[in-house]
Amino acid sequence: MIKGLASKLKKKRQELNLSRKMVAENIGVSASVIADYESGYGEPSLKVLMKLATLYKCSTDYLLGIEKTAPSQTIDVTGLSADQISALRNLI
Repeated sequence: MIKGLASKLKKKRQELNLSRKMVAENIGVSASVIADYESGYGEPSLKVLMKLATLYKCSTDYLLGIEKTAPSQTIDVTGLSADQISALRNLI
């Protein structure tokens, strides 16, 4: 079971004011299947997950709970003079 998937599917559908029937018709499954996904009783295949992400205008990473790591918060100061490093610190 993919943690948080059910609630994210329901949240995105509701944000777009879509009924389960509308979603089902758009992706080619039944409304009861959508209810199962949103209740955590079933999980979509990769193909269906991609259709849901497209319909919900979000990424599959979001639906799957994959966190993007923040870019590095460091700056390489190799080769900079002490004055340049100081100026950089002041800028930041």
